[in-house]
Amino acid sequence: MASNNNNETKFVVSDLEQQQQLENNEEEEEAAKKKKEFDYSKRSQWLRAAVLGANDGLVSTAALMMGVGAVRQDMKAMVLSGFAGLVAGACSMAIGEFVSVYSQLDIEIAQMKRQQEDEEEKEREGLPNPLQAAAASGFAFSVGAMVPLLAASFISEYKVRLGIVLGSVSLALILFGWLGATLGKAPPCRSCVRVFLGGWLAMAITFGLTKLIGETAL
Repeated sequence: MASNNNNETKFVVSDLEQQQQLENNEEEEEAAKKKKEFDYSKRSQWLRAAVLGANDGLVSTAALMMGVGAVRQDMKAMVLSGFAGLVAGACSMAIGEFVSVYSQLDIEIAQMKRQQEDEEEKEREGLPNPLQAAAASGFAFSVGAMVPLLAASFISEYKVRLGIVLGSVSLALILFGWLGATLGKAPPCRSCVRVFLGGWLAMAITFGLTKLIGETAL
């Protein structure tokens, strides 16, 4: 009888251990599933501001410098125009992003007040952060704008300076396109091509129109 009781006890303990192991496995699988199912749209607030800010800083400053370089060959005018574009653009992007995201925040809060309490708590996690978006946009704009500025600051020869600016900006455009796509889990090739062609189009239009106006009107 004692032997039977011991066997039954062992079976019970074994069953409990197996059940506990199954529960632990289920918890681990659920945690792994939640990790895999991370909603990358939650990154969209700061990611959109950072990617757009960096791309705008790069393209607008490079285009501005190329436009000035179309009519002025000295390095000082080109660098000063790029620096002015960096400061003005960073401030404009930060303030504009702050106002835009804050307006979006007000709208979403007003919408949440019309809904039930349980839904309200869930949606608060995805609310936009105006300060985060403004800081990301302004900082990213400055980083992007520094690329053509640094490329042109130490080259005195006019044609070489233009070539260095175009080359560095081209590499940065591809990098920003790949970075934005990677962080957002989107196809990188299409993003790189889109950003690269858009940047070159902006620089070409600015350079061509400025050179045309400078030669005919000034």
